[in-house]
Amino acid sequence: MSTSQPVDGADHVGDLSQAAARHLWSHFSSPTAVPIIESADGCYMWDDAGHRLLDGLAGLFVTQVGHGRTELAEAARDQMSRLAYFPMWGYGHPAGVKLAARLADLAPGDLNRVFFTSGGSEAIESAWKLARQYFAAIGQPTRYKVISRNLAYHGTSLGALSITGLASIRTAFEPLVPGAIKVAHTDEYRVGGSCGHEGDCLCAADEIEQAVLREGPDTVAAVFLEPVQNSGGCYVPPDGYFQRVREICDEHGVLLVSDDVICGFGRLGHMFGAQRFGYQPDMITMAKGLTSGYAPLGGVMISDRIAEPFSSGGKDFTHGFTFGGHPVAAAVALANIDILEREDLPGRVRMHADAFRAGLGELCDMPIVTDLRGDGYFLALELDAGGPSESSKAQAHAVTVCKYLTKRLYELGLTCRAAARGEVPVIQLSPPLIAGPEQFSEITSALRITLGDAMAEFDL
Repeated sequence: MSTSQPVDGADHVGDLSQAAARHLWSHFSSPTAVPIIESADGCYMWDDAGHRLLDGLAGLFVTQVGHGRTELAEAARDQMSRLAYFPMWGYGHPAGVKLAARLADLAPGDLNRVFFTSGGSEAIESAWKLARQYFAAIGQPTRYKVISRNLAYHGTSLGALSITGLASIRTAFEPLVPGAIKVAHTDEYRVGGSCGHEGDCLCAADEIEQAVLREGPDTVAAVFLEPVQNSGGCYVPPDGYFQRVREICDEHGVLLVSDDVICGFGRLGHMFGAQRFGYQPDMITMAKGLTSGYAPLGGVMISDRIAEPFSSGGKDFTHGFTFGGHPVAAAVALANIDILEREDLPGRVRMHADAFRAGLGELCDMPIVTDLRGDGYFLALELDAGGPSESSKAQAHAVTVCKYLTKRLYELGLTCRAAARGEVPVIQLSPPLIAGPEQFSEITSALRITLGDAMAEFDL
């Protein structure tokens, strides 16, 4: 038991910053003091000092419908008053059944089954485990490997981390789960054209087939891909990329898993990323925007073909989570989808996406900005931060620049993501789907000031 004395004040916590510095361990952080976000409404948040912030990242690519939606709180309250909790271990409940049916209606093709989890990492973990058990059920037990892309982030549990392609967050936990193979991502700006092809090159897709053949098709279970890759800075697939991947998967009997944890529920102007880019996955992983963050919930959409050997053979999927498909979270998700559809927020994204991009495009006249990419309400600016050319030192310099950018943007009233998952800084913007021209102007203004300050600070 801790021997520290409680902090004076209401509920023994008078100074939240002091209490956080002493007791809270924030994610992807060392134990240290952190900003305290106290309240939020619409596209804006306020910290405990009353400082207003534009939520330029929708929390963490999450809050699609914006903050302060009382109907979602009411949905949670009503569900709690009827059934606060019961597990989905051999049972169902009305909210979970209704949500599964609703998602099946929204999803493309024959994705008619839903396995619920508590979040995104669990969804990725579940999809890999399901793929492995599916192939064992149909007499192909040697298929256990998965293919994913370099730099891609798919979660932090050991299985999901193995699929993740970020060395910076994998190394501390190695050895990881064997059988996770990495291939090229679709970075057209930094590596496009190096193969000698012009236009929309499909070499990154063809590399997936090369990996399947190299590993042995009878050992590969699935390919995990985000519609737009998050880490590295919103890499958009070239035209025909997913169609080629679908062909490769079909030819070699490999499952295609679309990781929609970030891209789903309107972020790209459609309910699912596969609808934006015109491909049919065998599974879709989801979380984040499913509830707009008002309750933790994730899941895997599963095709009838993958479910068939379990349903017809009476085989159990021997996997589950205590809080997967929590009735309160499911009720919130249903109410969240009501808002997405009633206000046509995916359509709003399609309507305003060009204006969002155009605002950020104004920053491309600054020498520090080298590329603007992304899709819908999911865009990134790549930066030239200068610094040493040696890889390890370049990474450290990029991290230093990102910390500076994050602090300065916060001072100017904007939260977004400044990260260096490769060797260069990238600023990502992902506002709530209710954002419009007023918010775009605020974002562009804060970024211009901050980038100008960074150029002076680092002599760029």
